[in-house]
Amino acid sequence: MQYISHYESPLGNILLAADEAGLTGLWFEDQKYYAADLDKEHEEKEIPLFETAKQWLDIYFSGKEPDFSVPLHFIGTDFQKEVWEILCTIPYGQTMTYGGIAERIAASRGVSRMSAQAVGGAVGHNKISIIVPCHRVVGTNGSLTGYAGGIERKMKLLSLEKADTEHFFFPKKGTAL
Repeated sequence: MQYISHYESPLGNILLAADEAGLTGLWFEDQKYYAADLDKEHEEKEIPLFETAKQWLDIYFSGKEPDFSVPLHFIGTDFQKEVWEILCTIPYGQTMTYGGIAERIAASRGVSRMSAQAVGGAVGHNKISIIVPCHRVVGTNGSLTGYAGGIERKMKLLSLEKADTEHFFFPKKGTAL
C-alpha cells in the first residue's frame, strides 16, 4: 500500500509518496512525470516517514544540508536504480555531469563506455526529486538540461545549496527543456 502527503515548499507544492519500505516519490505538482508509478490504490495518510521527509525538506529549504537521511524505496529498472544510487553520492552544493555518471557505471561494469544519454533518461525519470538530487546533474558544457521540475527550479535548488553556478547556462533549444 502506498500513502501520500503534501508539502508546501518555497518552490511549489510537493506530493510525497511512500510505502512500508521507504519514500517512493517526491514530485513538484507541475513537473514532468508527476506521480509516476503511484499506485492507483493509495491513501492520503500522515505516516512517520512523511514527518521525517518533511523535517528533511524544512532543513533543506532553510539553506542547510540535512544531517540525516530519509529511507528510500526506488521503483524502477536495475539501470535506473544504479543511476539513482550514484545521484545520492553527489555532495550537497556540488554537481556531476551525465558523462561522469556514465563513466562511473562503465567502470563498475568493467566496460569501456556507457551512454550519457541513457544516464540522462534515468536521471530524468528519478521519482524522488531533491532528496535524490538529480538537480545536481549538468551537461558537460555547463548546460542546465534535463530537470523534470523545470530548469529555472533546478537553478534555484543549486543556488540554495550555494553551488558554483557561474559557468552554468540555460539551453536555448533541445529536447531536455
